[in-house]
Amino acid sequence: MAKKKLPFLNREISWLYFNERVLQEAADETVPLIERIRFLSIFSSNLEEFYRVRVATLSRLVNLNDKAKELLGFNAKKVLNEIKNIVVKHERKFESLFQHILINELAQNKIFILNDTQLNVARGEFVRNHFRDRILSNLVPIMIDLEEPFPELKDRYLYFFVRLTKKGTKRSEKFALIELPNSLPRFLVLPETNGLKFIILAEDIIKYCLDDIFYVFNYNHIEAFSIQLTRDAELDIDKNISDKFIEELKTSLDKRRKGKPMRLLYDTAMPFEMLSVLVAKLKIEAEGLIPGNRYHRFGDFIAFPNVGSKDLEYTPAAPLKVHGLHRTESIFNKLADRDYLINLPYQSYDYIILFLREAAIDPKVTEINITLYRLAENSKVINALINAVKNGKKVNCVVELKARFDEQANIFWTNRLMEEGVNVNYGLTDYKVHSKICLVKRIEKGKAVYYANLATGNFNEKTARIYCDHSIFTAKKEITLDLLKLFTALNKRTVIKGFKHLIVSPLESRNKIYGLINREIKFAMAGKPAYMILKVNSLADEGIVQKLYDASNAGVKIKLIVRGICCLVPGIVGFSENITVISIIDKFLEHARVFIFGNNGKEEMFLSSADLMSRNFEHRVEVGFPVLDEDVRQEIKDIIDFQLQDNVKARDITRLNNNKYHRNRLVNKVRAQVQTYNYLKNKHQ
Repeated sequence: MAKKKLPFLNREISWLYFNERVLQEAADETVPLIERIRFLSIFSSNLEEFYRVRVATLSRLVNLNDKAKELLGFNAKKVLNEIKNIVVKHERKFESLFQHILINELAQNKIFILNDTQLNVARGEFVRNHFRDRILSNLVPIMIDLEEPFPELKDRYLYFFVRLTKKGTKRSEKFALIELPNSLPRFLVLPETNGLKFIILAEDIIKYCLDDIFYVFNYNHIEAFSIQLTRDAELDIDKNISDKFIEELKTSLDKRRKGKPMRLLYDTAMPFEMLSVLVAKLKIEAEGLIPGNRYHRFGDFIAFPNVGSKDLEYTPAAPLKVHGLHRTESIFNKLADRDYLINLPYQSYDYIILFLREAAIDPKVTEINITLYRLAENSKVINALINAVKNGKKVNCVVELKARFDEQANIFWTNRLMEEGVNVNYGLTDYKVHSKICLVKRIEKGKAVYYANLATGNFNEKTARIYCDHSIFTAKKEITLDLLKLFTALNKRTVIKGFKHLIVSPLESRNKIYGLINREIKFAMAGKPAYMILKVNSLADEGIVQKLYDASNAGVKIKLIVRGICCLVPGIVGFSENITVISIIDKFLEHARVFIFGNNGKEEMFLSSADLMSRNFEHRVEVGFPVLDEDVRQEIKDIIDFQLQDNVKARDITRLNNNKYHRNRLVNKVRAQVQTYNYLKNKHQ
């Protein structure tokens, strides 16, 4: 009897359905207007990175032979075609949202985005003066000879493709490129008139003033259309970690800027003959040609100015306190009695900074170990570590230089830390260090005592304002002794196994997670209650999907909260009848990883830095850790329950992939993020 094929949704297609959920937030009329524009920006930035990394990778796989395709499990060319079809559909929806809904709604709020054809004499003069004073000197057009190689377009930069013609003849037409420097402010607020607010974009300012740029030529008709090229951004780096590694990485970053063109986003108003010139010169594949509107690099709209009322944005919520922790009392003394949980961004990130600052100045502290993956621009974490060195502490930092798109920043911080005397280990040969852990050694009564912070998110105070994560302080020996063992290995640039309480990749996570799932299967087959609640950003590992199907078939009740990629298909007879999946997209980005297992009435909970993806099991150093404090465990469980009850921002993930909102009309409206804030406010005040 032939084995039934595993229901498994391609991860790239699943990701596109996730990004569609982001687009849904832009369409949601209950979301404040400026926030809806920001969701359009997030959608656009997400898609840009998707092309730079995932589509770039797929395009490399297109020419594999049949045997390689069989091992891959799917036809890369077919998937690329499906991606193109879905993306074009999403871009049309994006365009409709921006043009017909948001522009109109901005107008209803007396805010107008003007283009170069909509300026009256007074505003036109204001714009031209601004152009001559602030923009013109930054622009250097490149005149194009079609017989010569086309100029190298930079990755993600905005350009105008320009055609200059004399009416009545084609022989004298000329082409040019104008690069818009990233340093140029994207938005200009124009003088207010009779209570009406006006905003114009940099590209419309330039289009209005094209004659000021090309005045030296004798042409009477100038056309300019915006384009943006997205390149292959995957790095080709020699894996040999050596003293030359930073230089190799810098070289690879330079190569990234010249990667293979993956996507050309172009203004659909561009005449066909101009587009044909671009396609031929840039050698763009058909699936990489994406029609768009007049505005590209929409990620910049994350900073769209709110010139209207405050209710056009979400009301900022003050970060909450954590009951029992005080700025003027030692955190170390508090941890002798119990663990403490920080629920970000609802509660203040300052507690993590205070923990590091106390470690930096406490005379009893002798050593700090920490892993750093993505850091804030002006990092208080870095400052605390440098101060610790100045105060005579030994500080060991594992800085992951291979954190995608943060490589340049991490090179900077590595050099800064090393200059200040911090012992910096910049990664392992074959693995990214993705764990979020810190261990402080303190000498008390002549003995070493350890204090730890373990989290689901990075040591980054900027992202901590918008990412939902859990961060735990603990002095429990079950955790700290395992962490000491792990840091000892990391500081020697090795990976090991044999941890008693932690779930550590790359050598142990898969087997330990399998073991926890198998335990629930065993209970279910014995007729005992068995359940799992798993919350992750992505679920894409085929082995885990198979295990969850096995558990479902055994009768284990499984509830999944998956924000992004979900390759598992719920509700399939014979595979996933006992599995439900929801995804929550809201004001904050759901980033925490929480694993809950029924364990026959003795419920166990783990937090983790890892998603359920193959890379997290095989190619990264990840740390999952048990939640041992009963009060902390209950608080996380309450927050998870709010998410499972969400009937405002949760979407049901089904085989239909239609992203329908989860609606339960038997209960009042539950919006998990609002509910969580109010719950923590009441509990910790």
